[in-house]
This record gives sequence, structure tokens and C-alpha cells, in this order.
Amino acid sequence: MTGKSRIPCASIARPAHKPAVTGPDGGERPAVGAPAASGEQACDPAREATCAAAQKDAPKQQTAVAAPAADDAGGDAKAAKTALRRHLKAERASLDGAGKRERDRRIGDQVLAWWRRTRPPLLAVYWPLSGEPDLSETYARLAQEGAALALPVVLKRHAALAFAAWTPGEAMEVDTMGIAVPAGLRTVARPPALLVPCLGFNEQGYRLGYGGGFYDRTLAAPPHPFTLGIAYACQQAQFAADEHDVPLDTVITEHTELV
Repeated sequence: MTGKSRIPCASIARPAHKPAVTGPDGGERPAVGAPAASGEQACDPAREATCAAAQKDAPKQQTAVAAPAADDAGGDAKAAKTALRRHLKAERASLDGAGKRERDRRIGDQVLAWWRRTRPPLLAVYWPLSGEPDLSETYARLAQEGAALALPVVLKRHAALAFAAWTPGEAMEVDTMGIAVPAGLRTVARPPALLVPCLGFNEQGYRLGYGGGFYDRTLAAPPHPFTLGIAYACQQAQFAADEHDVPLDTVITEHTELV
């Protein structure tokens, strides 16, 4: 499903319909206790310096990364997306240290400003995979200002996500899928607004995840929640959406100015 650009990387909001984790998509979660501290993963110093310099000087209109060619001669779409996922993971892994923390802060400030303006009764957040934007400081600020938060929970494979009420700082445990969840699991209905971590995103506002399909199934059921994709600007890519994909309402990066 393609069409006109709904989400240019700099201005990001597409005409939004009214608003009426993770392991969930197959990635690896950090150890339980607190969201992974920004900049924990190892990376090639030369690659880090190159990416950091490029990001520092990058204009707000980010050039989208094209999907690498598939290994097979037929250019199989599935193989191309697998290659694109590897590429985007490597790009994200190169962001580290103080530069990554500053990007996380910029993203978190926009999330906080959006929440102050809209105040949804319940907001789904996410426990970050290694390398994803770590918004733990923003979550703490949201809770201090009275926001009700929830985390995604996988109850069974090949199904939509469930959600559990969560307060930053409460005890966590690892479930059967290796995902951090609140120790005192208190399931709630799907929140009307969700922060959705993206491995990649395109101009039309479609998300590329890790291939598990959990968020796709979660967003498919009406009424559609309001979705804020969370990504770094260098995660913008060119790829075709699948028929079942649901576009995000907004994508927030360190280069956007959602206030």
C-alpha cells in the first residue's frame, strides 16, 4: 500500500484520524530492572564516529535509506526486508554514548509536550530493545505529572498484544518469552494512544518492525488507537508496505518538532 508521502521526516504529522513490546516483534530485551541505559551496546568506533558526524550535520529532512537488494536473483521482497532490517539494526547500533542520549532527550521532550497537550487517559509505552530510543526519563516525568502508563505484554504467539498497567520503578520480571513485564501483572484494555518503537519507517508512515507481527495485529482491530512511532531519523527507509500494514499517525525522531 503506497501513495503520497504522509510523513516527511521533518514535519511528520499526517492528516490524523481521530483517536476514537519487546520482544513482541522478535528482538532482544535488556535485563530486567530498568530500561537499558542509552549507549550500552558495543560498536565499531570508526563506524560510530562516521554515523555520529553524519547525524550531527544532517538536515532535518533526512534522506531515506533504500532497501538493500535481496541476495537472490529474483529480488524476493521477503529477503529484501530481511536485508533492510540487518542494515537498519547496524545503523542504529552505531548511535551510542552522549550523542544517543541527546537524541533520546529530544524525542522524549516531544512525547512529553504531546502528552501535555492531548492527555490521553492511558498511554502505552515500551520497554526498549537494545539500541531503541530509551525514554525512561520521559516515562518518569510523565508519571510525575499524572500520566497513566501501560506496557505491552505477549500472552500468546500469533495474537495481538495485551497491555499491563505500569508505574516506573515498580518491580519487573521476565515472562516466558524473555520479555520484561510488571511483576504484579494488571492487564488493562488496549490504550487509546500508543508509543510504537520502529526499526524503520517510510514516508507514508508505515513501520518496519522485527517481523513478529504483534503490533500489526494490535493496530488492526477497531477502534484504531492514536499511534506515535518512535525512531531515529536515520531509520527512515524506502520499502513497500504489506497489505495488512496500518500506517502510524505520527513519527517522532530527534529531528522532528512535534509540540
